[in-house]
Formats: sequence, C-alpha cells, structure tokens
Amino acid sequence: MPWPMRVLVTGSSGHLGEALMRTLRAAGDDAIGVDVLPSVHTDLVGSITDPALVRRAIEGADAVIHTATLHKPHVATHPRQAFVDTNITGTLTLLEAAVRAKLSAFLFTSTTSAFGRALSAPAGEPASWITEAVTPIPKNIYGATKVAAEDLCELFHRDHGLACLVLRTSRFFPEDDDDPAARARFEPDNLKANEFLHRRVALDDVVAAHRLALDRAPSLGFGRYIISATTPFTPGDAAALGLDAAAVIRRRFPHAEALWRARGWTLPATLDRVYDNARARRDLGWHPEVDFRKVVDRVRDGEAVLGPLAAVVGAKGYHRPR
Repeated sequence: MPWPMRVLVTGSSGHLGEALMRTLRAAGDDAIGVDVLPSVHTDLVGSITDPALVRRAIEGADAVIHTATLHKPHVATHPRQAFVDTNITGTLTLLEAAVRAKLSAFLFTSTTSAFGRALSAPAGEPASWITEAVTPIPKNIYGATKVAAEDLCELFHRDHGLACLVLRTSRFFPEDDDDPAARARFEPDNLKANEFLHRRVALDDVVAAHRLALDRAPSLGFGRYIISATTPFTPGDAAALGLDAAAVIRRRFPHAEALWRARGWTLPATLDRVYDNARARRDLGWHPEVDFRKVVDRVRDGEAVLGPLAAVVGAKGYHRPR
C-alpha cells in the first residue's frame, strides 16, 4: 500500500488511538481522529454509530483503523445495550461506509479477552496455549460483542471483498489491573513486568503491528491475529508453567529473580495461559521489540517497564456513562 496515506482512526482519544495518531502523523500520514471524547488528537467528536458522522469522517480516506470500543472495565458501569451499540452497531456502520468508499484496508482492533472461558486452565493443570485456532467462549458482554464484530469483518470480506484484518491485542494499557486479587498479590509494575511472559505487549509494538497490517491487508484479505509480546516459552513448557512457573523462569532468566527481589517483587508462581504470536510474526512480518528479556534489561537499568510511548500517552482511565 502506498505511503503516505489518509487513515481514519476511531477511538483517537484512547490509549491506542492516541499512540496511532501520534505515530502516523509523525511519519507524515494524514490521520483523521474520531472519538466521543474530545482531545488534541481527535478531529471529529461524535459516535461511530452516527452514519452521517462516519460518512463525513471516511470521505477521502484510504483505510480505517477501528480502535473505538467499550472495554472490559465498562461492564461494571455501562448497560449491555451500550456494548451492542458501540461494539457491534458502530463496527457495522463503519464497515458499510468502508465498502461504499472502496477502502483498501479495514483494521479492527479486537482483544485476547474475546477468548473468554477458553483462556484459563484450572489450578494445577497445564497452562492453556492460545493460538488463533482456539475457539472463543465469551464470558461477558464485552467479549461477546467483540467476537460478533470480528464476524462482521469476516462477513464483509466475504460478501464485498473488503480487506479486513482483526488484531486481537493483549494488555498494553498502564492502568492498574481490574482484578482485586491481582492487585493484592503484586505491585502494578511487578504485575505488568510479569505479564510480558505471556499476556502483555508494548504499546509501540501494537502500533507497529497495525502499520504493518495496513500494508499487508490487501494481499491477506482477511485474518485474525494475536498481538502479544513474543513469549520465551514453548508448548512443551505448558505443564510446568501450570505447576511451577517460577522454576521455568529461573532457568530461562537466571538473573531475573534477584532483580525482582531487589525491588520487592516476585515472579509468578503459576501461569494459566500463554499467547502465541507466531501467526502475526509470519503473516504481517511483525517483529515486536519488547519481550520479557527486554523488560529484565529495563528493570536492571532502572527504566520504565512499559517504555517511552506509553509514558507519553499516559493513563486514560475509563469514562462513566454520559
């Protein structure tokens, strides 16, 4: 796909949306931001469920990166219908406009949370090895609507030839975990550092994956991709990770535990799942720069675990119903 290009970014006031807007514009691309919340990175304030707004936003665009969504924490603050409206109807509105505009690529930012109940292995069982072949079993309205939106993307590719790629991102946000038990066991940076072993990705690398996906979408047509940091583990480690993950980590990273202990941190005792990004690396030509080894180096050197782009974008929180 030729660069520079005109890209519509939905959710431009959010974590990923802002990071994309910053990166695309810095590279000389014409990025147009749409969000229900105003920000310096948002050109049009309004809902993606508004067909007139979407038509205006998409005019002259070459591609769409659709990151706008209600997130998992919104389950506690928003009614189910709001998830249907934003995550399904909003995506449908964008897809229909993209077909009319004959766009060259449509990227849908989904989530590894879509796997739902397929993720967690019972205590003492091998860690679940998660690839795109795993069938999602949504456990809440968030996951159900994200899976439905993914299916809409596939439908529009089949029916209209729209090049649609679905990027299922793992955790990249800086906010504290929404699980009280996780917050009780680990300090925030300790938890995030540990997650790079199996369920977190650097914001810079998520942006890089989206930019590569824009290039590859026309030739790939459709695909679902896990976007997570490259794990140091293999499927053969799954049984040990479910029983004594710390022992496996010590063998792979002999110096990590001492660095963790110096900060008052601990390694995870067990892991319940591992995200495998092999398909994204193969098909997108994606080479994520930040993995657990890089995080160990950052901890050793006194650097921020999440990196500079995450620090610039900062924490967003989650807005209450309006």
